[in-house]
Amino acid sequence: MSLGLVTVHGDETESQCAYSDVMARWQPDAQSRLENAALELFAERGFEAVSAAEIAARAGLSKATFFRHFPDKPEVLFWGRDLLADTFRQAIADGAPDASPLELVRAAVLAVAPVFDADRHHHAATRQRLIASSPTLHERAVLKRAALAQAITDALQARGVTGGTAELAGLGGAAAFDAAYERWAASRTYRGFAAFARRELDRTVHAAASLS
Repeated sequence: MSLGLVTVHGDETESQCAYSDVMARWQPDAQSRLENAALELFAERGFEAVSAAEIAARAGLSKATFFRHFPDKPEVLFWGRDLLADTFRQAIADGAPDASPLELVRAAVLAVAPVFDADRHHHAATRQRLIASSPTLHERAVLKRAALAQAITDALQARGVTGGTAELAGLGGAAAFDAAYERWAASRTYRGFAAFARRELDRTVHAAASLS
């Protein structure tokens, strides 16, 4: 089972690919306002002690608006994962015809780098602490990682990558993204996400190579 173990260079170009399209999906709106309000309240009082109505009030919105955007309280911290999955799919679909599975995964993960700017870094560590401290949030995080892996797998299969190879690449890509995000969130000062992503992607390549 070959994953096409090729390290892609020119990461700056990759991370800027479709920059405008990616960022257009992440402009401040009701969802991001609710997320920021939730992070503030959860940090102050803990996840369990905060209601959806209180999150909406902090964001200057109604409870009905909250539930138009989110099915439940935990989802307010994970709504961006759906946009990430869409970006992964698009980057893979737009990849060069002769790109290997790992080249496509690398391009997909780097395509979301512009999203993780200094503003998002401000709340990232708080978000990670909340997830680690709450079984409910941790369970949701596991499900969201699986959804990201499946999005990558489906996009690769749509390009003709065989099932087992696509699944392995999907799992590796999602794991590399999560590891990069955790290290990016934990950094005391803001650094671009792409540097963390490259490091974790390279580790994924080396791990896959050791299995071949």
